[in-house]
Amino acid sequence: MINAHRIKQDICEIGRRIYNKGFAAANDGNITVRISENEVLCTPTMHSKGFLKPEDIATVDMTGKQIAGNKKRSSEALLHIEIYKQRPEVKSVVHCHPPHATAFAVAREPIPQCILPEVEVFLGDVPITKYETPGGQAFADTILPFVNKTNVILLANHGTVSYGENVERAYWWTEILDAYCRILLLAKQLGRINYLTEDKERELLDLKQKWGFDDARRTSDYENCDICANSIFRESWRETGVQRKAFDAPPSMGGITGSGGCQVPAPSAPTANASVDQEALVQAITERVMAALSQ
Repeated sequence: MINAHRIKQDICEIGRRIYNKGFAAANDGNITVRISENEVLCTPTMHSKGFLKPEDIATVDMTGKQIAGNKKRSSEALLHIEIYKQRPEVKSVVHCHPPHATAFAVAREPIPQCILPEVEVFLGDVPITKYETPGGQAFADTILPFVNKTNVILLANHGTVSYGENVERAYWWTEILDAYCRILLLAKQLGRINYLTEDKERELLDLKQKWGFDDARRTSDYENCDICANSIFRESWRETGVQRKAFDAPPSMGGITGSGGCQVPAPSAPTANASVDQEALVQAITERVMAALSQ
């Protein structure tokens, strides 16, 4: 039997965590839990997630229509419902605006892989959607290219959405992601990011499989890819405006980028003419430097 009141209490508890962590200012964010084939508990619009009470939680059907509750459901419920439609095993969705992760979504900077063990095991590659005005079906559809390959997504110029088998697990992914993004930004200020070696990264992927967490990099479509090159979601970058600017690409780690299901074209080898041109450029620069020094 589903204890709807207990689940509403759990939603309120996660709302307090989100608010206290600074992941949802004022009335930001929304939380849902699916309790039956056609019923979803949903936080209300224009209500701080830090001060929810069980009686505040609305119920909507799988079209987004509100069927119970005294307060109007969140305006972004369609995003949650689309995730439930695509992932029937998912029972809860959490959307909020954690500052460090959202900074990557605003900059549209891909989150580097192969750095922190916990992130490799629990999250893997994190995609960034294209931007859409929040609230409508077009906004909900932005997650479609990614929803089956991850449990946490960056919404361009907006925030994060994460999902799992219960509301606490759904929230975990967001908390892990924001902590990681904060670490990346702090490390960048210190001057550099150190990547794991290929053998250590593969050990983590083995552990991930052993502990029952899926990773698209272990599927046949990506088994020949460079495991740290953001190969899984790179094909979406042109449409979403994602581009590496703040963080350098990781060193190549196994596989052939561009083979099999990889979306990243393999770099072509330099031609003989290219080598000659490069040598001529170096020579010209050297001559100019020497001339300047002799003056």
